[in-house]
Amino acid sequence: MWLFRGVLTSSSPSRRRPTSVLGSHRRSYIMLHIKTPKSMRAKRALEKRAPKLVEYGKKTLILHGTKTSNVLNSVLTEIYHLKKDNAMKYSRRNDNIRPFESGGESSLEFYSLKTDCSLFVFGSHSKKRPDNLVIGRTYDHHIYDLVEVGVENFKSMASYSYDKKIAPLIGSKPFFAFIGEGFENVEELKHLKEVLLDLFRGQVVKNLNLAGLDRVFVCTAVSSKKVLFTHCALRLKKSGTIVPRMELVEVGPSMDLVVRRHRLPDESLKKEAMKIAPELTKKKEKNVSKDAIVGKIGKIYVPDQEVGNASLPFKPKGVKRERREAKAAKGEDNNNKHAEKKLKKQEDDASAS
Repeated sequence: MWLFRGVLTSSSPSRRRPTSVLGSHRRSYIMLHIKTPKSMRAKRALEKRAPKLVEYGKKTLILHGTKTSNVLNSVLTEIYHLKKDNAMKYSRRNDNIRPFESGGESSLEFYSLKTDCSLFVFGSHSKKRPDNLVIGRTYDHHIYDLVEVGVENFKSMASYSYDKKIAPLIGSKPFFAFIGEGFENVEELKHLKEVLLDLFRGQVVKNLNLAGLDRVFVCTAVSSKKVLFTHCALRLKKSGTIVPRMELVEVGPSMDLVVRRHRLPDESLKKEAMKIAPELTKKKEKNVSKDAIVGKIGKIYVPDQEVGNASLPFKPKGVKRERREAKAAKGEDNNNKHAEKKLKKQEDDASAS
């Protein structure tokens, strides 16, 4: 069963700009030295890095470790090609970057701060962990979480033959298809799913044009540790209805990702990263609800109307007769009472005499 998940939602941390010196790195201290901008160009650069209510797409930093294989170099190059509109790639070897180790992440945080990148992909190769790929996210340019995978059965884009007219465009929004129950049950695969969504989804948008969807990332969970990753192009064909029929054409790259290690974010850090600015939160409207069919529905509470005690705004003609009859009946009652009083007084006088 194919489960297509859009790229509009994902549990990912927000971006936060630096507010303090990271570590004791000397270059970090020089870079973070507070200076007043002396030109409009410097002022615009600082405003671009400043925190925003609505953040744009996250940039990705691609780094090489001490040693990398030819396969890993191809993987990093093609990831950069898939995110060419919003990524930076360094080709120099980095000996002092050791993810998952204490003290081995300071240089990684420094490069994240220097390039203003919230995502990173780090490739390394060793006898113990061949073709190793570390994908991670940062919050406030500190390491947020990490996922380490091994690359197997890699096929590059050049190994696929297809019509170049259907090749995906750079910067287009992708679909994601996660196949397998492991993405909902296994903690490692759930974490990998979040990181992959955050890595390739680009800028978050509210509406999508169907004609602009030209690619799909298909992730198939073979086991609790292994995922088949494939990049396909979408070919739209006539179906006789408004919605066209879609066909998938493999365009590469494709690879097997074997989960080796992963590190979840700290609960306090996660709570802080998921905060929403008060300006973006809408105040709840009382007694108002929304329905998909009817639309906006509101409840109005009307107090009980006391019609009997309310005075009439005008005097209708039909009431005059009733008033005359009531007045005549009242007069008769008064006369009867007066006659009874007179008769009683006469009886009292007769008895007294």
